[in-house]
Amino acid sequence: MRILVVNPNTTTSMTEKIGAAARRVASEGTDILAVNSTSGPESIEGFYDEAMSLAGMFTVIRTTPDYDAVVIACFDDTGLDAARCLTDKPVIGIGEAGYHMASMIANKFSVVTTLARSVPALEHNLHRYGLMARCSRVRSSEVAVLELEHPGSDACNRISAEIGRAVAEDRAEAIVLGCAGMADLADALAKEHGLPVLDGVTCAVGLAEAMVRMRIRTSRLGGYSPPPAHKVV
Repeated sequence: MRILVVNPNTTTSMTEKIGAAARRVASEGTDILAVNSTSGPESIEGFYDEAMSLAGMFTVIRTTPDYDAVVIACFDDTGLDAARCLTDKPVIGIGEAGYHMASMIANKFSVVTTLARSVPALEHNLHRYGLMARCSRVRSSEVAVLELEHPGSDACNRISAEIGRAVAEDRAEAIVLGCAGMADLADALAKEHGLPVLDGVTCAVGLAEAMVRMRIRTSRLGGYSPPPAHKVV
């Protein structure tokens, strides 16, 4: 089995971190191909960055051969619906995966993301997925995405402090980390706070493997039908 894990931004250090997290949970025999776009923003923090990243991400999906499933490794689930029009193989967003996993292990969960400007996009997705009622709150740690790539930053401490507030104020029973760049922090934060802390990358890889084994494919009817050939560039 081969899973294409696409980072829609152009930061290679983040892609390497995402790939390492995916490989930690992948089954024996699963090949993780972690790739980032070669054009677009260095980080995705809100609606504008998301729009600027789409062309590069779609190019990666269209030109990479021989994969069995796609994971979109941006917590905004960047271009998820459109990507499902490009292939009938499973395409999973890490935000969607994290939310669904959290809803199956806790009555209420909170999301801890990066900057406040990212919060509306995540709330929009939660409403769209029908899971807003299960989410106590989407919280910003005010950590810029690229700070997560600097070993000397205090990003982890600020994220941890926000998780503490989520437990105390939201009565959250689980936490979903709201950025692919946080993929390496989940285990340590879960141990520190004594509750499940979910990373969407690993959640999405687990779901992708299950869907491939079950031979589940994306519908070609209605909204996810393939685009006409003249519209694919």
